[in-house]
Amino acid sequence: MNEPESPLWTGARNTLTKTFPQFYELEPGGPLALDLGEDGWLLEVKPEGKVICQYGVAMDDVMSLMSDGTPEDLGTDEVAKQAKYFIQPAVSKFRTLLLQSGFSEESDMNDEYVAVTFERVVDFHNLPKVEDLIRWCCRQIGGRV
Repeated sequence: MNEPESPLWTGARNTLTKTFPQFYELEPGGPLALDLGEDGWLLEVKPEGKVICQYGVAMDDVMSLMSDGTPEDLGTDEVAKQAKYFIQPAVSKFRTLLLQSGFSEESDMNDEYVAVTFERVVDFHNLPKVEDLIRWCCRQIGGRV
């Protein structure tokens, strides 16, 4: 389900990393990411032209909390359900604001983590608008610019 990279990605990426030096690469040439404060929110700018704000938790962390140090075997479904319960308070805090601002919500789960993502399509032809959206996310969720 990988979407094609925007032909404007390389230029957008270079501009965004100059404007926001706190960006880091998740993989060479791939999405740019930055942490939105200390609460665990992450912002990503994807090569296909999307900005994503996400909050998640590692499955191993949830398993550790649930098993209280015992090595019992926990089912993935049970761990995922607890992970979703665990992240809901943080997500609920910003859900309405993000949805009203044009983001769409999805859940993402694999063997490594459970996350709630808020995604919004952006136009790399209009980088000042993309930069404004990133600043807005940093202010609203991370409490900084």
